[in-house]
Amino acid sequence: MLTIETIVNFLEQLAPPRLAEAWDNVGLLVGNRRRSVARVMTCLTVTPVTAAEAIQRRAGLVVTHHPMPFRPLDRLTAETTTGRLLLDLIAERIAVYSPHTAFDSAPQGVNQRLARGLGLRGVSPLVEDPAKPPAGRCGWLAEPASLAELADRVKQFLSIERLQIVGDPQLPVRTVAVACGAAGELLDAAREAGCECMVLGEARFHTCLEAEAWGMGMVLAGHFATERFAVEQLAGVLSQRLPGLEVWPSREERDPLRWA
Repeated sequence: MLTIETIVNFLEQLAPPRLAEAWDNVGLLVGNRRRSVARVMTCLTVTPVTAAEAIQRRAGLVVTHHPMPFRPLDRLTAETTTGRLLLDLIAERIAVYSPHTAFDSAPQGVNQRLARGLGLRGVSPLVEDPAKPPAGRCGWLAEPASLAELADRVKQFLSIERLQIVGDPQLPVRTVAVACGAAGELLDAAREAGCECMVLGEARFHTCLEAEAWGMGMVLAGHFATERFAVEQLAGVLSQRLPGLEVWPSREERDPLRWA
C-alpha cells in the first residue's frame, strides 16, 4: 500500500509547486504524509457532493484541482461550508491535495492537454516571462478554420453541447490561445502573440467587449468544462503510474451552471 508521501511526490513531479501562481494554495492541505492509502478520488472542487462521495467510497486521499481551503482560516467550525466539509473529511481521515495553477501550467498540465486536444501544433506557453509561471498555451491549426468550426471542435473535445463565442462565426482562425478556467487577464498576451482567437473557460463582460473591439474571437466553454476533463485524465495517469492504487474521477461531480 502506498503512502500519501509517495503520491504527493509523484504529483509534485507532474505539477511542480514552483509553477503555481503566488496567490495560490497548492500542495498537501489536509492529512498525514506517512499514512498509507489504497483509494484516491480526483475532482475539480471539494463540494458537499464530492466530499460525500469520497466518504461513501472510502477514499484515503482527494486530489482536488481547486484548493480546499483556499484562504487562511481563522477558525474551523461547522458554521461555514468550508469548515463543515473539512471537518467531515478529517473525521474520516481523508487527506486533501491540490495542484491547481501548478497543474494548469505544467508541461503535461491542463493547458497543454487542452491545446493538444484541440489539435494545435507548435504549442508553447502563452506567457514566458521569467518572473511569472508559464501561463496559457498558444499554437496553430494545421488548416485555417472559422470561429464556428473551432467552437465545434471545442465542443467535441470537451463533450459539451453548448458554449459561448465572441466575434463573427465566420472569422478566419489559424493561431489560437488556450487557457483553462477564468483566464480573461491573458487576452492581452494572446493579442500580442498574434492569436486570432482565444479558447478559455470564462471571462468578464468587458473583456469580451475588448476582444470584440480588437477583432479577436473568443470561445468560452465554461470554467468546469475546461478543467474537469484534465481531472478525469489525471485519475488515469495516477492509476497507470502508481500500480496498486485504486483511482477514480468523481462520478457525482457536475457543473453547477445549467442552461434554463
